[in-house]
Amino acid sequence: MLEQVLPHSMLKAKPNLESRIKTLKRDWAIVYDMLSGKDNSDFGWDEHRQMVVTKDVVWNSYISVR
Repeated sequence: MLEQVLPHSMLKAKPNLESRIKTLKRDWAIVYDMLSGKDNSDFGWDEHRQMVVTKDVVWNSYISVR
């Protein structure tokens, strides 16, 4: 189907989709660990903004460890 839409793009759908799925799984694992990990109890979820939230000190500490 991708070849029909973009005939000279040389893109293959399957490798691109597999790569995207791998990236999404990795990103989901990071967010999951932030919200449910025993070391990361200071992280929370803002339902309105749909994002992980915490104090700046906690972010800086998390970033310096990773």
